[in-house]
Amino acid sequence: MLYEGNAHTRLPMASTTKIMTALCAIEKGNLDSTVEISDKAVGVEGSSMYLEKGERITLRNLLYGLMLNSGNDAAVAVAIHISGDVEKFVECMNQTAQKIGAKDTNFTNPNGLPNDNHYTTAYDLNLITRYALGYDEFRKIVSTYEKTIPWSTREYDRTLKNHNKLLKMYEGATGVKTGFTKKAGRCLVSSAMRDGIEVVCVTLNAPDDWNDHMSLMDKSFQRTERKKIFSKGDYIATVSVKDSEEKSLGLLAKNDIYAVAIDGKMPVLNIQTEILSSVSAPVGFEDVLGKLTVYEGDNIVGDTDLVTDRIAPKIIPPDIWENTYRVLRSFILQQDKICIDNKD
Repeated sequence: MLYEGNAHTRLPMASTTKIMTALCAIEKGNLDSTVEISDKAVGVEGSSMYLEKGERITLRNLLYGLMLNSGNDAAVAVAIHISGDVEKFVECMNQTAQKIGAKDTNFTNPNGLPNDNHYTTAYDLNLITRYALGYDEFRKIVSTYEKTIPWSTREYDRTLKNHNKLLKMYEGATGVKTGFTKKAGRCLVSSAMRDGIEVVCVTLNAPDDWNDHMSLMDKSFQRTERKKIFSKGDYIATVSVKDSEEKSLGLLAKNDIYAVAIDGKMPVLNIQTEILSSVSAPVGFEDVLGKLTVYEGDNIVGDTDLVTDRIAPKIIPPDIWENTYRVLRSFILQQDKICIDNKD
């Protein structure tokens, strides 16, 4: 955490709620499935992607309407498709929040419309966003500025435009979501990546949020530096091998691992390895026989598989060669007899 102020104060979050809506849809649904829009998802108040009753649309395209146009109607359609009704979907949202560790968050709807019991904190919304960014499909959607999708009830396509101006305004911006109601004020969750470091910024009820976020992210990138702590091919450990002339094999890091230094200082890291005590031959080159994980506190900084540095063939006992010879000799003699019989 690079900067925080009132980070644990419970506040309404308007349409940044839809980060969780999209997350639950990605985890629970099939994005290629087709959604038929019911009248419950038509004409929902507030921002809209203008769904029509009977319209057929894929769940993936519905999520584009949810996150780009900030469609409150899309949020209801997603909820009904995933859980059967809005109330059951909200249960999923709250369960997912608890799983992530967002303990000061409570959802009452999938779109962020005002409700006294609908709230989060800047800290929790940061946790939820970081978790959601772990899904490639989520990243792809929230980083899209404009998207054209089919409109099944009309003769022309639907064009969606992202409300997140930072995608155009800020170098390296990768997402995420805007929000506004009179009660919540201006809410914004943004993310940006430079030199392999990604920053997530959250503000709730911040009138000058565009400038606030650009300033905070500039300062964050100035304070941070990505440093390699393990390189691909680094020797990590040895594993014993049974039934081979190779009595042991080296285990190498399959990928690089980086950590982020803040103000030039590396964090305290805990390195853990999971390695088999021994293996039986045959073992191939770059077979995965372990894993290395680097932690900063309870958070995973990075991990990589540990792979073998060479092969370890299995020793074949002499009696197997003898038996193989006898079988082949009998087979050859039998073939010769068949040939002779055929000739006669």
